[in-house]
Amino acid sequence: MDNAESHIYKSLIPEINRISIEAGLKILEVYHSDLDFGVEAKADDSPLTIADKQANDIIVKGLEALDHQFPIISEENKLLDYADRKHYDHFWLVDPLDGTKEFIKKNGEFTVNIALVKGNQAVLGVVYTPVTKELFYAYKNGGAFKSIEGEVTQIHANKFSTSDADLRVICSRSHLNDETQAFVDALTTPQLVSKGSSLKFLMLAEGKAELYPRIAPTMEWDTGAAQIILEEAGGSVLQYGKTEPLAYNKENLLNPFFVASANQE
Repeated sequence: MDNAESHIYKSLIPEINRISIEAGLKILEVYHSDLDFGVEAKADDSPLTIADKQANDIIVKGLEALDHQFPIISEENKLLDYADRKHYDHFWLVDPLDGTKEFIKKNGEFTVNIALVKGNQAVLGVVYTPVTKELFYAYKNGGAFKSIEGEVTQIHANKFSTSDADLRVICSRSHLNDETQAFVDALTTPQLVSKGSSLKFLMLAEGKAELYPRIAPTMEWDTGAAQIILEEAGGSVLQYGKTEPLAYNKENLLNPFFVASANQE
């Protein structure tokens, strides 16, 4: 990555932060209203609400108004054919409301996610948590940061070894299966932690947990923004049983299984 690209990524952060917060405010309007969430079932039976749609509209309009223009891949947009997508140099990868199930449950554990991908690697990521007003962001080789109402701190993942006792392992509320249980059972007195949406990655990034095995389906937009934040905090997101990180803009946007880790020694 050259200095010109790095300068562009850094200059984009304030704009993407602003867009994420604006989308988050719209989500909260729906969240705190007495309105029906307008829940629909998508083709894969995952839920979709009016908050997903309204947040997506805000994000797409915001990205299209930036000085630097890149194609947009969003969970809520129609996906272009791979024959067109495979030629992308850079593109935005968006999940306007990650954790729709958590949103419907009203437990607050949902996020706005915007990543910039170069080739097949996330190089910028912003994750905003509307309920707690926590903003996480990073760009390649620039470090990872957390901002709460303007107060910014750099965040770092814990150093650990898989042989350590009492490692904090994040298991999704909705996706604890036999394979995940086997992963957990191989550790020494692991401490299980539950958390929804991309907040699982952020717990690793700010030193609140050490491992997140995801031996269950996810899509590229579920992971892109949080992956670069975790990587810049010193962690990793590797394909399950392999040493390669998750890659982006594949022909099929379904992620392979993976293990997200803090700073493994």
